[in-house]
Amino acid sequence: MALSGEERLAPGGADGRIFASPLARRLAKEGGLDLVAMKGSGPHGRIVERDVKAALAAGPRPVASGPLLEAPAGMSDAVVRQLFAPGSFSEIPHDSMRKAIARRMTEAVRSIPHFTLQTDCEIDALLRLREDYNSAAPLGADGKPEWKVSVNDIIVKAMALALQTVPDANVTFTQTAMLKHKSSDVGVAVSIPGGLVTPIVRNAETKSFRAIATELKDLARRARERKLKPNEYEGGSTAVSNLGMFGVKTFAAVINPPHATILAVGAGEERVVAKNGAPAVATIMSVTLSVDHRAVDGALGATLLAEFKRLIEHPAVMLA
Repeated sequence: MALSGEERLAPGGADGRIFASPLARRLAKEGGLDLVAMKGSGPHGRIVERDVKAALAAGPRPVASGPLLEAPAGMSDAVVRQLFAPGSFSEIPHDSMRKAIARRMTEAVRSIPHFTLQTDCEIDALLRLREDYNSAAPLGADGKPEWKVSVNDIIVKAMALALQTVPDANVTFTQTAMLKHKSSDVGVAVSIPGGLVTPIVRNAETKSFRAIATELKDLARRARERKLKPNEYEGGSTAVSNLGMFGVKTFAAVINPPHATILAVGAGEERVVAKNGAPAVATIMSVTLSVDHRAVDGALGATLLAEFKRLIEHPAVMLA
């Protein structure tokens, strides 16, 4: 069967030999590069020095065990710039944060087999509880309430408790073993200038709404000031990304390694629903759970999401 233009066999003769110059072979050996995975630019496809140097500069490539089928490469910077008229754009060089985000998200999409699960949560009881909880806050010396819990703070608590109820989903996948976590360490996506960071609320299942709200407020402030310590944003087994405050109804988030799941939260909005066979108005919040299929299977992910929904719709049980 003929290969398409986006697929190619590794260069070589009919007897499997690789056509490469002696210098190219030496450089490849010194750099740990497999010539089978390369395409030569020399005469008749011969691999030459410049090919090896370019491959080494591009970073490590997988060792091939047979004919290599390559995915099509993305457009080069030069090609992209040619698509736009000169002077019609300005260039903003990537800072280290944007480079790190791009690298980690590319790694996540390429290496983690994602699947998503979605459900709708009725949050009228949650909104009432939040209002009562905040109204009970005493005034501080500055005359302001000592705490103000957000819907997102309650969502973090619900996700943490759901992982305790469904512990097989509170995991991290490694190549040799599954790491099953004892505590629920929940990351919360925080937008900052130039990108985002995900500080971790450790042992979130043991903390009150007030404690989570206070901790997240401090973490978010220091994240925007870029004063977080590595242990405050590394690790965790899940994360919450909430775009509801922007009016986003539903979306799916990319899993941030080493997490096995991430919960994408949309806006709460009044919708007409059926109750006892009659139409009624309820405040509904759509959530989407992205799952690493290597670590959590479909039924287990669905069980986790169902437990989260139960807690959100009966929030008083989280006060026990």
